[in-house]
Amino acid sequence: MDITGKIAVVTGGASGIGRALSQRLMKDGAAQVVAVDMNGAGAEETAALAGCKAMQANVAQEADIKAVIERTEAEVGPIDLFVSNAGIFRPGGPDSSDADWADSWAVNVMSHVYAARALVPLMTARGGGYLVNTASAAGLLNQIGSATYGVTKHAAVGFAEWLSITYGDKGIKVSVLCPQAVRTAMTAAGPGVAGVDGMLEPEQLCDTVMDCVREERFLILPHPQVKEYMQRKTADYDRWLRGMRRLQEKFEGVPGGPKL
Repeated sequence: MDITGKIAVVTGGASGIGRALSQRLMKDGAAQVVAVDMNGAGAEETAALAGCKAMQANVAQEADIKAVIERTEAEVGPIDLFVSNAGIFRPGGPDSSDADWADSWAVNVMSHVYAARALVPLMTARGGGYLVNTASAAGLLNQIGSATYGVTKHAAVGFAEWLSITYGDKGIKVSVLCPQAVRTAMTAAGPGVAGVDGMLEPEQLCDTVMDCVREERFLILPHPQVKEYMQRKTADYDRWLRGMRRLQEKFEGVPGGPKL
């Protein structure tokens, strides 16, 4: 996709990756970008920096996502690109509370479902569109120290795959963004295990995202090492699991590392 003249929506747009992508899309020639966040003041700040629009919404609520899509289509124009970027991280294992599991599932998975549910019929009716869903390298590998994050990000990748398989020949392009550590509020306590290959600035990540969207590639890997890790995982699962256990032991007690 050539973003020039296109209309885009970016959730989680108040800071971090969402803010950087909103700015980059406008810089690269988008006709308009709508930065969406439950932090309305943060979204407005992004709009001021990027020269785009802002809307307040809780992506865990289907009614809010529908309202954003309906308002954008009515006031701005047909949405060409929807970047479902908002996400949350909660540490813990099986002992994580039901609330942490429910919140993680709602934001990290169902927000993508709600957006697709509303947009796929509109996009297919007008001949196509593009969905970019932010998951994580944790969705391809796993997340030491957080069962809720690792499991829901796997589901996010699976849903993106399903969308591409089901609608890829009907004009719907799908990409899934799977970075390791990026300098955002989520990594404020330290990159932890995700920083094993270094911390990216959100602006650096945008370079990879824009390249992959232009080329309409499914898997967006700002940290290219993740592809090799995936190959090791599928080549010998037991060996990979042993390696992950060693990595877990190495990062115990490190800021941002596993809480076991």
